[in-house]
Amino acid sequence: MKITVLSRGPKLYSTARLVAACRSRQAEVSVLNPLHCVVKLSRKRPEVHHNGERVTGLDGVVPRIGASITVYGLAVLRQFEMMGVFPANDSLAIAKSRDKLRALQLLSRHDIGIPPTAFARRREDVRSAIRKVGGTPVILKLLEGAQGTGVILAESVKSAESVLEAMHSLGQNILIQAFVEESAGTDYRALVVGQQVVAAMTRQAGEGEFRSNLHRGGSARGVTLEPQFAATAIHAAQVLGLNIAGVDMIASREGPMVLEVNSSPGLEGIEAATGIDVAGAVIDFVLANAAKGYPGDRA
Repeated sequence: MKITVLSRGPKLYSTARLVAACRSRQAEVSVLNPLHCVVKLSRKRPEVHHNGERVTGLDGVVPRIGASITVYGLAVLRQFEMMGVFPANDSLAIAKSRDKLRALQLLSRHDIGIPPTAFARRREDVRSAIRKVGGTPVILKLLEGAQGTGVILAESVKSAESVLEAMHSLGQNILIQAFVEESAGTDYRALVVGQQVVAAMTRQAGEGEFRSNLHRGGSARGVTLEPQFAATAIHAAQVLGLNIAGVDMIASREGPMVLEVNSSPGLEGIEAATGIDVAGAVIDFVLANAAKGYPGDRA
Protein backbone atom coordinates (compact mmCIF):
# COMPACT_ATOMS: atom_id res chain seq x y z
CA MET A 1 0.00 0.00 0.00
CA LYS A 2 1.16 3.50 -0.83
CA ILE A 3 -0.15 6.31 1.37
CA THR A 4 0.51 10.04 1.35
CA VAL A 5 -0.14 12.63 4.04
CA LEU A 6 -1.12 16.04 2.67
CA SER A 7 0.64 18.38 5.09
CA ARG A 8 2.75 21.52 5.06
CA GLY A 9 4.63 20.39 8.16
CA PRO A 10 6.31 16.97 7.99
CA LYS A 11 7.82 17.58 11.44
CA LEU A 12 4.51 18.44 13.10
CA TYR A 13 3.44 15.91 15.73
CA SER A 14 0.29 14.70 13.97
CA THR A 15 1.99 14.33 10.58
CA ALA A 16 5.02 12.56 12.06
CA ARG A 17 2.78 10.15 14.00
CA LEU A 18 0.77 9.28 10.89
CA VAL A 19 3.99 8.63 8.96
CA ALA A 20 5.31 6.42 11.78
CA ALA A 21 2.03 4.49 11.87
CA CYS A 22 2.29 3.79 8.15
CA ARG A 23 5.86 2.58 8.43
CA SER A 24 5.07 0.31 11.37
CA ARG A 25 2.45 -1.34 9.15
CA GLN A 26 4.89 -1.75 6.26
CA ALA A 27 2.99 0.77 4.14
CA GLU A 28 4.97 3.04 1.82
CA VAL A 29 4.40 6.63 2.90
CA SER A 30 5.20 10.14 1.73
CA VAL A 31 4.36 13.68 2.85
CA LEU A 32 3.24 16.11 0.17
CA ASN A 33 2.91 19.83 0.74
CA PRO A 34 -0.40 20.76 -0.93
CA LEU A 35 0.94 24.21 -1.81
CA HIS A 36 3.77 22.54 -3.77
CA CYS A 37 1.26 20.54 -5.82
CA VAL A 38 0.18 21.44 -9.33
CA VAL A 39 -3.18 20.15 -10.51
CA LYS A 40 -3.32 19.27 -14.20
CA LEU A 41 -6.70 18.94 -15.86
CA SER A 42 -7.08 17.14 -19.17
CA ARG A 43 -9.57 14.83 -20.81
CA LYS A 44 -9.95 11.67 -18.69
CA ARG A 45 -6.46 12.06 -17.30
CA PRO A 46 -6.38 13.90 -13.97
CA GLU A 47 -2.86 14.43 -12.66
CA VAL A 48 -1.10 15.88 -9.62
CA HIS A 49 2.52 17.01 -9.75
CA HIS A 50 4.55 17.71 -6.61
CA ASN A 51 7.74 19.75 -6.90
CA GLY A 52 7.70 19.06 -10.64
CA GLU A 53 7.23 15.29 -10.43
CA ARG A 54 4.00 13.49 -11.30
CA VAL A 55 2.45 11.66 -8.34
CA THR A 56 1.35 8.13 -9.24
CA GLY A 57 0.43 4.83 -7.65
CA LEU A 58 -1.21 6.16 -4.49
CA ASP A 59 -3.77 4.03 -2.68
CA GLY A 60 -4.77 6.43 0.09
CA VAL A 61 -4.39 10.06 1.16
CA VAL A 62 -4.68 11.53 4.65
CA PRO A 63 -5.46 15.25 4.38
CA ARG A 64 -3.99 17.52 7.06
CA ILE A 65 -5.05 20.77 5.41
CA GLY A 66 -4.80 23.92 7.51
CA ALA A 67 -7.70 26.35 7.54
CA SER A 68 -5.63 29.07 5.87
CA ILE A 69 -5.18 26.97 2.71
CA THR A 70 -8.57 25.27 2.60
CA VAL A 71 -9.49 26.29 -0.95
CA TYR A 72 -6.23 25.20 -2.60
CA GLY A 73 -5.80 22.19 -0.36
CA LEU A 74 -9.26 20.87 -1.20
CA ALA A 75 -8.60 21.39 -4.92
CA VAL A 76 -5.56 19.11 -4.61
CA LEU A 77 -7.51 16.58 -2.56
CA ARG A 78 -10.37 16.53 -5.11
CA GLN A 79 -7.85 15.79 -7.83
CA PHE A 80 -6.57 12.76 -5.92
CA GLU A 81 -10.18 11.64 -5.51
CA MET A 82 -10.65 11.95 -9.28
CA MET A 83 -7.62 9.69 -9.65
CA GLY A 84 -9.32 7.01 -7.52
CA VAL A 85 -7.21 7.56 -4.39
CA PHE A 86 -9.10 6.81 -1.16
CA PRO A 87 -9.28 9.89 1.13
CA ALA A 88 -9.40 9.52 4.90
CA ASN A 89 -11.86 12.43 4.69
CA ASP A 90 -13.21 13.51 1.34
CA SER A 91 -13.15 17.08 0.07
CA LEU A 92 -16.90 17.67 0.34
CA ALA A 93 -17.03 16.58 3.99
CA ILE A 94 -14.07 18.78 4.90
CA ALA A 95 -15.69 21.76 3.16
CA LYS A 96 -18.88 21.23 5.19
CA SER A 97 -17.01 21.07 8.48
CA ARG A 98 -14.86 24.14 7.75
CA ASP A 99 -17.92 26.36 7.35
CA LYS A 100 -19.09 26.62 10.98
CA LEU A 101 -22.53 27.97 10.08
CA ARG A 102 -23.18 25.31 7.44
CA ALA A 103 -22.03 22.59 9.83
CA LEU A 104 -24.34 23.81 12.60
CA GLN A 105 -27.25 24.06 10.16
CA LEU A 106 -26.72 20.44 9.13
CA LEU A 107 -26.33 19.23 12.72
CA SER A 108 -29.46 21.03 13.91
CA ARG A 109 -31.48 19.56 11.05
CA HIS A 110 -30.54 16.06 12.22
CA ASP A 111 -31.64 16.46 15.82
CA ILE A 112 -28.15 16.89 17.24
CA GLY A 113 -27.90 19.18 20.24
CA ILE A 114 -26.10 22.49 19.65
CA PRO A 115 -25.99 25.71 21.70
CA PRO A 116 -28.72 28.13 20.55
CA THR A 117 -27.10 30.07 17.69
CA ALA A 118 -28.01 33.12 15.62
CA PHE A 119 -26.46 34.73 12.55
CA ALA A 120 -27.13 38.40 11.87
CA ARG A 121 -25.40 40.99 9.75
CA ARG A 122 -27.13 44.32 10.40
CA ARG A 123 -26.35 46.22 13.60
CA GLU A 124 -30.06 46.79 14.19
CA ASP A 125 -30.62 43.01 14.26
CA VAL A 126 -27.98 42.25 16.88
CA ARG A 127 -30.11 42.88 19.97
CA SER A 128 -32.90 40.72 18.59
CA ALA A 129 -30.43 37.93 17.72
CA ILE A 130 -28.99 38.01 21.25
CA ARG A 131 -32.48 37.73 22.73
CA LYS A 132 -33.17 34.75 20.46
CA VAL A 133 -30.25 32.81 21.95
CA GLY A 134 -31.22 33.63 25.54
CA GLY A 135 -29.53 36.96 26.19
CA THR A 136 -26.07 37.90 27.39
CA PRO A 137 -23.48 36.72 28.02
CA VAL A 138 -22.97 35.33 24.53
CA ILE A 139 -20.15 33.70 22.62
CA LEU A 140 -19.11 35.39 19.38
CA LYS A 141 -17.35 33.12 16.88
CA LEU A 142 -15.64 33.81 13.59
CA LEU A 143 -16.96 31.50 10.87
CA GLU A 144 -13.35 30.53 10.29
CA GLY A 145 -11.08 29.93 13.24
CA ALA A 146 -9.20 27.17 15.03
CA GLN A 147 -7.68 26.36 18.42
CA GLY A 148 -9.89 28.94 20.11
CA THR A 149 -8.92 31.87 17.88
CA GLY A 150 -11.76 34.15 16.86
CA VAL A 151 -13.89 33.19 19.90
CA ILE A 152 -14.97 36.03 22.19
CA LEU A 153 -17.14 36.16 25.31
CA ALA A 154 -19.36 39.26 25.29
CA GLU A 155 -20.79 40.07 28.71
CA SER A 156 -23.19 42.77 27.53
CA VAL A 157 -25.24 43.74 24.50
CA LYS A 158 -23.13 46.86 23.95
CA SER A 159 -19.87 44.89 23.96
CA ALA A 160 -21.37 42.36 21.54
CA GLU A 161 -22.47 45.17 19.22
CA SER A 162 -19.01 46.73 19.32
CA VAL A 163 -17.25 43.46 18.51
CA LEU A 164 -19.67 42.61 15.70
CA GLU A 165 -19.36 46.07 14.18
CA ALA A 166 -15.57 45.88 14.27
CA MET A 167 -15.49 42.40 12.76
CA HIS A 168 -18.00 43.25 10.03
CA SER A 169 -15.91 46.29 9.08
CA LEU A 170 -13.04 43.86 8.46
CA GLY A 171 -15.24 41.66 6.27
CA GLN A 172 -15.59 38.92 8.90
CA ASN A 173 -18.82 37.05 9.60
CA ILE A 174 -19.67 36.20 13.20
CA LEU A 175 -21.94 33.65 14.87
CA ILE A 176 -23.80 34.64 18.03
CA GLN A 177 -24.07 31.65 20.35
CA ALA A 178 -25.54 31.09 23.80
CA PHE A 179 -23.06 30.82 26.66
CA VAL A 180 -23.89 27.51 28.36
CA GLU A 181 -22.96 28.40 31.90
CA GLU A 182 -23.49 24.93 33.37
CA SER A 183 -20.61 23.56 31.25
CA ALA A 184 -18.32 25.48 33.64
CA GLY A 185 -15.43 25.73 31.20
CA THR A 186 -15.33 21.97 30.62
CA ASP A 187 -15.76 20.26 27.29
CA TYR A 188 -15.20 16.84 25.75
CA ARG A 189 -13.23 15.94 22.63
CA ALA A 190 -14.17 12.63 21.02
CA LEU A 191 -11.94 11.26 18.27
CA VAL A 192 -14.11 9.39 15.79
CA VAL A 193 -12.56 6.96 13.30
CA GLY A 194 -15.00 5.22 11.00
CA GLN A 195 -18.08 4.78 13.13
CA GLN A 196 -16.34 4.40 16.47
CA VAL A 197 -15.00 6.71 19.17
CA VAL A 198 -11.41 5.49 19.49
CA ALA A 199 -10.34 8.00 22.16
CA ALA A 200 -11.86 10.76 24.26
CA MET A 201 -10.68 13.38 26.69
CA THR A 202 -12.19 16.07 28.85
CA ARG A 203 -10.65 19.53 28.79
CA GLN A 204 -10.86 22.17 31.52
CA ALA A 205 -10.28 25.85 30.85
CA GLY A 206 -7.44 27.54 32.71
CA GLU A 207 -8.05 30.15 35.39
CA GLY A 208 -9.66 33.29 33.98
CA GLU A 209 -10.32 31.61 30.62
CA PHE A 210 -13.60 30.27 29.23
CA ARG A 211 -12.01 28.41 26.30
CA SER A 212 -10.79 24.93 27.16
CA ASN A 213 -8.45 24.53 24.17
CA LEU A 214 -5.07 23.12 25.15
CA HIS A 215 -3.45 25.86 23.07
CA ARG A 216 -5.18 28.33 25.43
CA GLY A 217 -3.75 26.82 28.60
CA GLY A 218 -6.47 24.26 29.24
CA SER A 219 -5.74 20.90 30.87
CA ALA A 220 -6.87 17.49 29.64
CA ARG A 221 -7.33 13.94 30.85
CA GLY A 222 -8.56 10.81 29.15
CA VAL A 223 -12.13 9.65 29.80
CA THR A 224 -14.59 6.98 28.77
CA LEU A 225 -17.54 8.83 27.32
CA GLU A 226 -21.06 8.19 28.50
CA PRO A 227 -23.06 6.40 25.77
CA GLN A 228 -25.11 9.50 24.95
CA PHE A 229 -21.98 11.55 24.32
CA ALA A 230 -20.35 8.81 22.22
CA ALA A 231 -23.50 8.39 20.13
CA THR A 232 -23.74 12.16 19.60
CA ALA A 233 -20.11 12.34 18.42
CA ILE A 234 -20.55 9.48 15.94
CA HIS A 235 -23.83 10.93 14.65
CA ALA A 236 -22.27 14.38 14.17
CA ALA A 237 -19.38 12.95 12.14
CA GLN A 238 -21.81 10.93 10.02
CA VAL A 239 -24.03 13.95 9.30
CA LEU A 240 -21.04 15.87 7.93
CA GLY A 241 -19.75 12.82 6.05
CA LEU A 242 -16.48 12.65 7.99
CA ASN A 243 -14.66 9.36 8.54
CA ILE A 244 -12.11 11.01 10.85
CA ALA A 245 -13.33 13.73 13.19
CA GLY A 246 -12.61 15.48 16.43
CA VAL A 247 -16.01 16.30 17.90
CA ASP A 248 -16.09 18.93 20.66
CA MET A 249 -19.07 18.74 23.03
CA ILE A 250 -20.29 20.23 26.29
CA ALA A 251 -22.75 18.98 28.87
CA SER A 252 -25.98 20.94 29.24
CA ARG A 253 -29.31 20.53 30.98
CA GLU A 254 -30.64 19.29 27.65
CA GLY A 255 -27.90 16.69 27.17
CA PRO A 256 -24.76 16.76 25.01
CA MET A 257 -24.30 19.79 22.77
CA VAL A 258 -21.86 19.82 19.86
CA LEU A 259 -19.68 22.92 19.66
CA GLU A 260 -17.62 22.00 16.62
CA VAL A 261 -16.59 19.12 14.38
CA ASN A 262 -12.96 19.22 13.27
CA SER A 263 -11.96 17.38 10.10
CA SER A 264 -8.20 17.56 10.88
CA PRO A 265 -8.05 17.04 14.64
CA GLY A 266 -4.69 17.34 16.30
CA LEU A 267 -3.37 14.09 17.71
CA GLU A 268 -0.82 15.25 20.27
CA GLY A 269 -3.19 16.32 23.03
CA ILE A 270 -5.51 13.34 22.85
CA GLU A 271 -2.73 10.76 22.53
CA ALA A 272 -0.94 12.29 25.52
CA ALA A 273 -4.12 12.41 27.60
CA THR A 274 -5.30 8.90 26.77
CA GLY A 275 -2.21 6.92 25.82
CA ILE A 276 -4.15 5.57 22.83
CA ASP A 277 -2.52 5.13 19.41
CA VAL A 278 -4.99 7.33 17.52
CA ALA A 279 -2.65 7.73 14.53
CA GLY A 280 -2.56 3.94 14.19
CA ALA A 281 -6.36 3.77 14.23
CA VAL A 282 -6.52 6.37 11.44
CA ILE A 283 -4.01 4.53 9.28
CA ASP A 284 -5.67 1.16 9.90
CA PHE A 285 -8.94 2.68 8.66
CA VAL A 286 -7.30 4.13 5.55
CA LEU A 287 -5.45 0.91 4.69
CA ALA A 288 -8.60 -1.22 5.12
CA ASN A 289 -10.68 1.04 2.89
CA ALA A 290 -8.01 1.85 0.31
CA ALA A 291 -7.74 -1.89 -0.34
CA LYS A 292 -11.34 -1.83 -1.60
CA GLY A 293 -10.59 0.85 -4.20
CA TYR A 294 -12.25 4.23 -4.63
CA PRO A 295 -14.45 5.38 -7.51
CA GLY A 296 -13.06 8.67 -8.79
CA ASP A 297 -16.48 10.04 -9.71
CA ARG A 298 -17.49 10.66 -6.06
CA ALA A 299 -15.70 13.99 -5.91
